Amino acid sequence: MPGTETAGAGQLGPTGRPLPDFPEPPPLRGHGPARVIAMCNQKGGVGKTTSTINLGAALAEYGRKVLLVDFDPQGALSVGLGIRTHELETTIYNLLVERGHDIRDIVQRTRTENLDLVPANIDLSAAEVQLVGEVAREQILSRVLRPVLEDYDVILIDCQPSLGLLTVNALTAAHGVIIPLECEFFAMRGVALLIDTIDKITDRLNPGLHMDGILATMYDGRTLHSKEVVRSVVDHFGDQVFHTVISRTVKFPDATLAAEPITSYASTHGAAEAYRQLARELIARGGAA
Repeated sequence: MPGTETAGAGQLGPTGRPLPDFPEPPPLRGHGPARVIAMCNQKGGVGKTTSTINLGAALAEYGRKVLLVDFDPQGALSVGLGIRTHELETTIYNLLVERGHDIRDIVQRTRTENLDLVPANIDLSAAEVQLVGEVAREQILSRVLRPVLEDYDVILIDCQPSLGLLTVNALTAAHGVIIPLECEFFAMRGVALLIDTIDKITDRLNPGLHMDGILATMYDGRTLHSKEVVRSVVDHFGDQVFHTVISRTVKFPDATLAAEPITSYASTHGAAEAYRQLARELIARGGAA
């Protein structure tokens, strides 16, 4: 099926390793506390927002209560789920810089069952400057999310493409981090810097932060280039690389225009199954409930 790179269990996957069997997870008996995961890469255009939406939707399909946090001033995550960001009076920005707001009043329901959203818009671009003088400025997002940790199983933070204060806040609030990595050699150059930043945050601010994995995105199995990039990433980072690989397909921009996840827009497409496999792999790794 076009758009998928999900070989059967035991076969060699695109990463060159035998693909384990990732069974469908059993239903949960209750919800919470949430595991917070930052989707992070300082390079733009690597599939962070696409992966946040679709991994969240796949986890929701498996009965997990999921909260997506749009932490990018571009607001692409919010727009991709049908939110008119320019009409919003309160967003994640207000939660960060103003007292007296309840995060539950700002959470938006999406059309996908079990999938909620904390939206953002261009106002968030001012937050970085405003937070510089705050006490414990790196821990403000942790405080913002604390009231809803018991309401969800997974909280996914879509980070902006930089290593500034907002991204540091996301990594400080997170239990785990996923690095979406485009299958292109130039995209690999910044990964060492990002991992160095993650190591510093683990050492100085968040000792519990865990690398959940590197996710190869925009893979094109027809090109030697894509295959070589994936093999090179596995050579460098080994088991930190997810077995699941997300292929390039026109279905992703189509789903974005329809303002819904690929799992509902094209439910039987290989790209939807790839994100379901990623959700199962993340759960199997202990990265989600």
